[in-house]
Amino acid sequence: MRNIKITDKTFSCLTGELSFREKTEIAKQLDKLGADVIELPPIKSEKADVLLIKNIGSVVEKSALSVTAGFTKESLETAFSCIKDAKHPVINIALPVSPAQMEYMCALKPDKMLLRIEELVTHAKALTDDVCFTALDATRAEKEFLYKAINCAVAGGASAVTLSEDAGVTDDEEFGEFVSAVFGNCSLENTEVYVDVCDSINMSTASVAAALKNGAHGIKTTVSGSAYANICDISAYLSVKGEKLGVKCGINKVKLQNVCEKITEITAAGNQKHTPYGFNSENDENVELHKDDDYQTVAAAVRKTGYDLSPEDMSRVFEEVGKLAEAKETIGVRELEAIIASVAIQVPSTYRLVSYVINSGNVITATANLCIEKDGRELRGVYVGDGPIDAAFLAIEQVVGHHFELDDFRLQSVTEGREAMGQALVKLRSDSGKLYSGSGISTDIIGASIKAYLNALNKIAFEENR
Repeated sequence: MRNIKITDKTFSCLTGELSFREKTEIAKQLDKLGADVIELPPIKSEKADVLLIKNIGSVVEKSALSVTAGFTKESLETAFSCIKDAKHPVINIALPVSPAQMEYMCALKPDKMLLRIEELVTHAKALTDDVCFTALDATRAEKEFLYKAINCAVAGGASAVTLSEDAGVTDDEEFGEFVSAVFGNCSLENTEVYVDVCDSINMSTASVAAALKNGAHGIKTTVSGSAYANICDISAYLSVKGEKLGVKCGINKVKLQNVCEKITEITAAGNQKHTPYGFNSENDENVELHKDDDYQTVAAAVRKTGYDLSPEDMSRVFEEVGKLAEAKETIGVRELEAIIASVAIQVPSTYRLVSYVINSGNVITATANLCIEKDGRELRGVYVGDGPIDAAFLAIEQVVGHHFELDDFRLQSVTEGREAMGQALVKLRSDSGKLYSGSGISTDIIGASIKAYLNALNKIAFEENR
């Protein structure tokens, strides 16, 4: 039987804002499910995304990890730097091939686009053996140009090609003929062909079936979201028709329902209660403050993000919001939470970081060895985790002897350049349900993360002792 490979692109379909740990948990669940490839979208926020991708790479055991490289050599090299230590790294060169999208997304004419495809695929091949070329908007491309683009990518070293049906307007018969024509006009003897089908007219499963009948080797699916082919629908189809078609896939059907439920729970939109995967403040993305907002408006925004501050802390936050609003037209939830972490509940340090040693790599499990001072005594915590940040946070919990729910974890760049300062924001929820935030700044993002966690932990300790 022919083995059909499954590339999961759930990360490209995520909406809203998920925490660092929630995204890592999604990757672990997809790996457990048996996805052949986990595809990550292009890097947007370099500091935060780079750390996230590296951490995901350290926890994914079986699946290949693919990162979409962007449109330039610089973005390609950044993408590769994130996944080079993963167990199975893949670079995805995703470029538009329809006239409208080439002009709109890249401002390139057909001849220039062919040169760009050749340049990026060749450069990617020099970095890693597994390179996928994704022909975006392929069904609306001019046929002869599409064939040239695919042959150009294959000649450059692409080991896989994805035909992307972004318009979502073809039916199964049309898509089957389209895939057949690609095989008939391109040199694909040693190249795997994947299909990625939009489900806007509810034809994705039927179109995928037609592609498999015409020789496709793989399918791009999602667990969460309905915009593209859904893994549950594809798995059900292959269970019924796979033997007749002579195809199968490696998805673990026993774990499928459980994994999909967990990921759906993590990514569910709207109001959520406190779950094992974190707490999302009600409509926190809608927080928007301006310089003319009064005390009551700022206080309402603070409550909306989940914090319950004392009148003294609320006054300090209001003052800092006013100062920032003089220089910044709009203050959103990220800025507001950074202010809360910086000025609310300034307390003595019950726990103080003395030293830390982190060991991590693609052939070892991440470990953290932390020395923390409390009441003049040095306490040591050593722990193994799913990535360096997770190991460090678990080592702190070992020292404290208590688990606090990690509500959110964020990283952002404070300054520019190679020696840029990174700021970490940690949100912990105490046993009483109250939310505490901590902030840490360092040129070392792991150090910044540890400091932020301890900052939040000291606030909890102060409140409990009081």
